[in-house]
Amino acid sequence: MSAAPGRPKQARHAVRSTEGSRMSAAPGRPKQARPAVRSTEGLRMSAAWSPLPTGEFTGIDWGAPGAIDGQDPYLAWAEADRFAGYRVKPQGKPPTWLPIVIELTPGASVPALVQASNVKWLQIPRVYLNLPTLRFCTAHVKRRFFEKLRSDAALRRLILRFELGLPVGHHTQPIHDPCTPDSRPVSAPDRLSGKVLGLIDGGLAFANQVFLDPQGRTRVKHFWRQDDTQDGDWPGNEPHHRTPLDPARAGPRPRDMGYGHELSGAAIQAAMAAHTHQGRLDEEGLYRDLQLWELSKPVSHGTHVMSLACGQGTPLQPVDDDASRCDLIAVQFDVANVRDTSGGAMNASVLDALMYILARCTPEAQLVVNISWGTLAGPHDGSSILEAAMDQLIGLLDGRLQVTVPAGNAYQSQTHANGTLAPGASLPLHWRVLPDDRTQSFLELWIPYGAEGVTLSVTPPGHDQPLPPLRMGASGVWLGAHGLPACGVIYPKTSALGLGSTCALIALAPTFSRRAKAATAPFGSWTVTLKNGGTEPVVFDGYIERDDVALGQSTGARQSRFEDARYDTSGNVESFVDHPDNPTPIRRSGTFNSLSTGQKTVSVGGVRRQVSANGDFARYSPRKPDPDAGRPQRAGVRKVPDTLAASDDNAALWGVLGAGSLSGSAVRLAGTSSAAPQEARRLINLP
Repeated sequence: MSAAPGRPKQARHAVRSTEGSRMSAAPGRPKQARPAVRSTEGLRMSAAWSPLPTGEFTGIDWGAPGAIDGQDPYLAWAEADRFAGYRVKPQGKPPTWLPIVIELTPGASVPALVQASNVKWLQIPRVYLNLPTLRFCTAHVKRRFFEKLRSDAALRRLILRFELGLPVGHHTQPIHDPCTPDSRPVSAPDRLSGKVLGLIDGGLAFANQVFLDPQGRTRVKHFWRQDDTQDGDWPGNEPHHRTPLDPARAGPRPRDMGYGHELSGAAIQAAMAAHTHQGRLDEEGLYRDLQLWELSKPVSHGTHVMSLACGQGTPLQPVDDDASRCDLIAVQFDVANVRDTSGGAMNASVLDALMYILARCTPEAQLVVNISWGTLAGPHDGSSILEAAMDQLIGLLDGRLQVTVPAGNAYQSQTHANGTLAPGASLPLHWRVLPDDRTQSFLELWIPYGAEGVTLSVTPPGHDQPLPPLRMGASGVWLGAHGLPACGVIYPKTSALGLGSTCALIALAPTFSRRAKAATAPFGSWTVTLKNGGTEPVVFDGYIERDDVALGQSTGARQSRFEDARYDTSGNVESFVDHPDNPTPIRRSGTFNSLSTGQKTVSVGGVRRQVSANGDFARYSPRKPDPDAGRPQRAGVRKVPDTLAASDDNAALWGVLGAGSLSGSAVRLAGTSSAAPQEARRLINLP
């Protein structure tokens, strides 16, 4: 399988399970308690759906008629399983605050939202006051926000939709110095002009010599790390004791963002000077002192990406251009973003990062930002909140901001299904969920507005009969051991995740847990059947969300996939593209990074530098032109990259060389995450 959007291909970590094994104490050794390993495999489970409960945090009766319509289905699922996907304990208290991303109604503004709310239950970073006409912002909210949204018509008129972020760690804490009715924009010091390159990624080794100027000074003038603790939080592994980062070492909290730690270019230079001995910089000692633990690893995704965007090349292939000389602004994701490859926190973190970068530039700056990150699910038509926000930001800056994003690496991963349901027709999709998966799995079915005759039914592995079919506007949870949800279906008439089509979310609990009271779902082939009871044909898309293991991490995630006997997995020369006459619903075409389908961002696909008889495209990347272009598709869906750049050297040597964490090292990583920064470099070099 290929790696997911924007991330390097990597070897999968070995994940072991004792499921199905028989163990005994060794001779002469005392018997001891076996680790609690839970799976619903083989257990008797209900044959019917149970209603969604009333949310303990939001107070929403999710099972009431119309309650799920217009909402984020991931929020409904999180409350149904009591946020079990985001914490160790399956029966803990809900978070104190929830992170969300908000889209305001046309004509509304962040200052108006601040005036209509209270910082006791809605907190917005002050950076969003810089662009008063921007209709998007991030926020942390308490239960009172949802109560006011139900009772206060004035507040409700301001908010078009909102989407859940990642409720772990500092994302569930108050924002420091948030917007109040009396707040004014915070003026960031040392704002940059001219050509500026912004990088949003993880593991950014700013002291690497490829990012220094000829005098040995760092070109990174502003560095913001979004994490607040040494331990880090991520879904399924929230530590009991978090150690705050030391602001004297990691840098102060940026006042306009309200979380994380910031280092100015002067602070970085001073730290570098303190760790320079006899003319040589001790980079490892520098990063330890600054508490950048991830840079102790020889390979870091962000450093590789940044070197392709603005580095000085290698000793054998030096580069001297505007990109290798311009000022840099770097934003480093927190560990929750890096480890949660489903992108649960990406919407809020990316939007905050863009606002941070803009706030450090003057109105005269010519800014290019690269975001080599992404996920698999979503509407794929540019109508997600984050994509719409990026489009508006680019439009507001009127040509002064360009954003490059990777097209994705999942072309061969069997995570996309597409088809047309004729009236009266039904189509089964076989969703292979793997054993030993310690994270939740998600399947999004995107169905156009108004297709209310389309029902869906779910047949768990080992069951002869499906659970009762659900119509648009319906929802339910399938309870497993201890009465906890093993599966949930949220099928609203409209969804906050996109516009023009609704999203039916099918969520599964992990298939493996060491906790005796944790909910687990059966592994194997889940059959999801769509049936069109209407009078018109309906085009649908199914996207399995990303669930792999990021570079250098170990989370126990395992990527699920669609299966179909007609899908060509032979490995023959012609088996790596879709053929229009193949009736399989599994389609490579349309497998695209969900961050990259906006109208104004620049999506970049991957090709090979050296063309072979098998062609020039990287097998994991979406193709241009699309070999399956004639297939019916929902309105507005994007399947083809805007442009292409090299992400492989040739058919035998995948990947391209870039910088390792430490100066002088070079690493080879494959993926469209290596193509996007090369396009960013091209754009910054334009006259």
